[in-house]
Amino acid sequence: MTVHQPPYAAGGAAVPPLELPYYGAPPLEAVKRVFKKYAVFTGRASRSEYWWWFLASALASGVLNSIGTSVVNGQQTGTSALGGLWFLATVVPGLAVAARRLHDVNLSAWLLLLAVIPVLGWIALIVMLAHRENPMGQRFDSNTAAGYVQPPYPPQEPPYPPAPGRGPTP
Repeated sequence: MTVHQPPYAAGGAAVPPLELPYYGAPPLEAVKRVFKKYAVFTGRASRSEYWWWFLASALASGVLNSIGTSVVNGQQTGTSALGGLWFLATVVPGLAVAARRLHDVNLSAWLLLLAVIPVLGWIALIVMLAHRENPMGQRFDSNTAAGYVQPPYPPQEPPYPPAPGRGPTP
């Protein structure tokens, strides 16, 4: 099953607004969108947005950490000052895009706390982040997003009859 990117009436652009996920995002656009939504934990992110960001961040971290290693107490460490700065600069957008990715799967961002459980929590989190999108994840979108359509909910009847004299008047 493929998901088609809906056409956006705002300017006829092929790129969706930042409030909506960009399914099939190219690598550079995905990384740009993560930095544009630096600390935005609401909304959704597509699989391509998340995994392109993950790959770019991991590659940048590996390169920066291999440039120069730090020496602490006469022992070489596997990190450098540049790698530490990269981590500090990208920890917030990394968490934000992961939270938005879980929203696209219709899961709570609180599930990111599974990362504190060694191995099993990491595996569970990777599986959840790799899931396909779920249309019910639209509940995490803001109502101001262009192209947002409120799902039609049937009118709800009260579970009990109204008290005498307090019901609707005909």
